[in-house]
Amino acid sequence: MPVSVSSSKLIYGVLKDSGIRIVSALPETWLVHLIRMAEDDPEMTLVRLAKEEEGVGISAGAHLAGVKSAMLMQNHGFLASVNGIVSCAQLYRIPLLMLISARGTFGERDPWQTEGGGVTEHVLEALRIPFDRLESQDEVARKISKAQTLAYAASRPVALLLGRDLMWEEAS
Repeated sequence: MPVSVSSSKLIYGVLKDSGIRIVSALPETWLVHLIRMAEDDPEMTLVRLAKEEEGVGISAGAHLAGVKSAMLMQNHGFLASVNGIVSCAQLYRIPLLMLISARGTFGERDPWQTEGGGVTEHVLEALRIPFDRLESQDEVARKISKAQTLAYAASRPVALLLGRDLMWEEAS
């Protein structure tokens, strides 16, 4: 599988080192290793979702219980969770760290990913959700730390878009 194991390990390690103890996710190709690591880690709770919007409630509950969490999803999952983000996380000022696989960008081979990829940043902007792109391993620790700091300082959702160059290892 050409999903980057080294990038996934790096991201997972940074999340864990930053105090994240609950991860919510649906199965997704680019996130497969992150989800497996959370599942195999006795110090982490993985909540498998039926739909991404449920992750907003999981993260809200975790925050109210004093536990740091992160949501893992792809573009389409983010788009499907907008109602929960707006009516829960934004309305009640819940820090929400979202790691979104940025599918549908240059190099995408799956036509069903292209539409969601084309609108994700526009929807984040329309919702006034701060976001940044993670494109290389050397920026992972710094950007995750900064995103988590902003989420908690501003009590709001923030997003990191996991780029193809970070998450995918092209076959040679």
